[in-house]
Amino acid sequence: MIASLLAATLLAAAPVSPLNVVKDGNAAVQKAANAPGATVQSLATVVESFVDFQELAKRALGEKAWKGLTPAQQKEFTDTMTGLLRASYAQKAIGQAKADVKYGKESVQGTEATVDTELTVKKDQVPVNYKLYKASAKADWRIYDVVTDDVSLVDTYSGQFKKILSTKGFDGLLTTLKSKRAQLEKENANTSAASVNESAAGGTGAAPQAK
Repeated sequence: MIASLLAATLLAAAPVSPLNVVKDGNAAVQKAANAPGATVQSLATVVESFVDFQELAKRALGEKAWKGLTPAQQKEFTDTMTGLLRASYAQKAIGQAKADVKYGKESVQGTEATVDTELTVKKDQVPVNYKLYKASAKADWRIYDVVTDDVSLVDTYSGQFKKILSTKGFDGLLTTLKSKRAQLEKENANTSAASVNESAAGGTGAAPQAK
């Protein structure tokens, strides 16, 4: 009895691997997308349980630019980007919810990891690699980047941010992001997963243009 309880405790305490985080996340999205009355908003909540949007936003802005912000600016930036990313990522997740996923290798180096997958959408095969990190050795693995067909979500946003920062500064970037977030959230309001699935089937998780 004691031995079985000990085994159960150890099993429950065992850390979830990066591969299982991705598998469980995809399964949760599929389940939520196929639930009656599913919306982009409900999917966004599910996605946020395994994707760290704040880390994605921070890495896209870059360490130098991030450190140059005041604590208040950092909070406003991450709050704005989290809202934008939740809306856009959920749309793409819904579009891929019924795709056939093949899981490849898992690579772990310290607190960074990569999980390779291949999506088959209709007849197209698309390589999708997930990048994960742990805030500490005992923390859970969280996804912070998605690389679709060699195109990184973080790198895509980073390129857009640099262009806007060079011409409009941080205030201009924040205004642009707030406008894009409001546009996406308006589009997603009361939109069912079924209707988005029709329009996004074949979407690959590309970042919305922040212009």
